[in-house]
Amino acid sequence: MHAAFLQRDPDPAVAFHVHGLTKIYRSGSVEVHALRGIDLDIYQGEMLVLLGPSGSGKSTFLNILGGVDRPTAGEARFRDHELTRMSERELTRYRREHVGFVFQFYNLIPSLTARENVALVTEIASRAMAPAEALALVGLADRADHFPAELSGGEQQRVAIARAIAKRPEILLCDEPTGALDSPTGVIVLQAIERINAELGTTSVVITHNVVIADMGHRVASFANGRIAQVVVNPHRQPAGSLRW
Repeated sequence: MHAAFLQRDPDPAVAFHVHGLTKIYRSGSVEVHALRGIDLDIYQGEMLVLLGPSGSGKSTFLNILGGVDRPTAGEARFRDHELTRMSERELTRYRREHVGFVFQFYNLIPSLTARENVALVTEIASRAMAPAEALALVGLADRADHFPAELSGGEQQRVAIARAIAKRPEILLCDEPTGALDSPTGVIVLQAIERINAELGTTSVVITHNVVIADMGHRVASFANGRIAQVVVNPHRQPAGSLRW
């Protein structure tokens, strides 16, 4: 087994430990510094909101946490998994076993019902919940047999969330999950993510441009020019006894 799986996190309350995380994209002689030495611990069971303008490094940071991109320098570790040292095969296993993704666009298969879209994940996951259970968690128990074209944008996004959480991931990574929705519908979608975080204890990292939505997070990390400008704690969202600040 790769050494990345043998290193133990000294603090079991830390889901992610990130230190000096740097990402430089190169195109010929041009260098774009997407991340400039990020240091951050993300705690198990918390909902962390990432705010910041386009190009500030939020999506790059999320992609590295999800094992779909590699940093140029620095360390990113999920518990005993050192992501920056994993092989492609190990990263694939990490994504399959630990991570659920939700993106701005729903990527549902039009010819399948909501239940069948969710079942695509449950059929290959080892600890999966029933599709109906996942849909009920996002408030769509009565829409399970509807096709995507018969669902609103907010309902389609909630199906995408149900699909992401049906395999019971420890991590839920959401990149602008409300970006294609109006504000009231977006709040409903975020409330579904908040419920997943509270009821399943899933560590959730959510990118959004909506400052109002930030109130749903336990903490808010504001990105600017590839750095974290500040981290603000929401005292009303701290789960008692589970997170240490």
